[in-house]
Amino acid sequence: MHADLDAFYASVEQRDDPALRGRPVLVGMGVVLAASYEAKACGVRTPMGLTQARALCPRAIVVPPRMKAYTVASKAVFEIFRDTTPLVEGISIDEAFLDVTGLRKIRGEPREIASRLRADVRDRVGLPITVGIAGTKFLAKVASAVGKPDGLLEVQAGAELDFLHPLPVERLWGVGPVTSAKLRENRINTVGHVARIGEAALVTMLGAHSGRHLHALAHNRDPRRVRVGHRRGSIGSQCALGRRPRPFAEIDATLAALVDRVTRRMRGANRAGRTVTLRLRFDDFGRATRSRSLLKATMQTRVVLETARALLAEARPLIQTRGLTLVGVAVSNLDADGSVQPSLFDELSDDRLDVAMDAVRDRFGSSSLGRAATLGRQLNPSVPILPD
Repeated sequence: MHADLDAFYASVEQRDDPALRGRPVLVGMGVVLAASYEAKACGVRTPMGLTQARALCPRAIVVPPRMKAYTVASKAVFEIFRDTTPLVEGISIDEAFLDVTGLRKIRGEPREIASRLRADVRDRVGLPITVGIAGTKFLAKVASAVGKPDGLLEVQAGAELDFLHPLPVERLWGVGPVTSAKLRENRINTVGHVARIGEAALVTMLGAHSGRHLHALAHNRDPRRVRVGHRRGSIGSQCALGRRPRPFAEIDATLAALVDRVTRRMRGANRAGRTVTLRLRFDDFGRATRSRSLLKATMQTRVVLETARALLAEARPLIQTRGLTLVGVAVSNLDADGSVQPSLFDELSDDRLDVAMDAVRDRFGSSSLGRAATLGRQLNPSVPILPD
């Protein structure tokens, strides 16, 4: 089963404030972090700028995000997931895969289990949730997307391709705007068209990895099992900047604040990483990534920031030409236990500053200590995430 809370942030706001129920609600500061289905009906999408969202939906009510409330609600929902089955793979704070294969004798058929789960989430947490049921993770996620909002959709064994093939190609994992445009240029509009075209033609059109991946999904071939206790492969954060031009110094200050956020999370999880990746989104909606691997793993703010700033400096001509609407940073190639092998030739690293700053923020809050360059500039609130 794939269980996915509906318009999560907006649903929490509507739950906690009865005056918002049935009305178009936007959660965000500068950009839309979540939109209720009443607002989505007007064409509002995430992460759209609030100015554009208000133009599309003049009656929308904008509320600031309350990340602590969303974290509390997420934990309550995941308790219900784990009450349902021990095999739970969290994807984000508002969705998860649940394996209920072995529960028929004690809990009933999958549809019965899903119905009780939805009722428990509604009764105990007060939120709507959609559940998709299928024989593969991929198809369960597609089913939950088709079943939204506040629905339950089961794809019966033997009827998988009848359900899947009429759907638009955008339902396939990995089909974004660029891939979708390539497929539709070749009159490949549905999943069924992808299945019939053949793997070799898809590889020629999209490349080896994407071609084989989409061909397998179009035939509902997805051998992945629900994984429990899997640690994250990267730790990152990003910030939407809006459409107005920003001086490079402001972009640099935002990047530094993001690195502070990321490395603090790394130290909290005791994970050191070797690869620093810079993510950029431009005014023309194009994207770019730049990455650099370090000689040894680190969780030091200074080392990660120096590397991220070097990547940003290399991308400066591109930013000046195309404008910038989003900047993000992530650290990957994470060690399992945070152990860092010392070098015989480098100076001993000094983590005392990082430790002291973490202690201050843990005691007095994340906003109690910041960089001078960020004074007067508001960074988007840190989005709640699943525990590492």
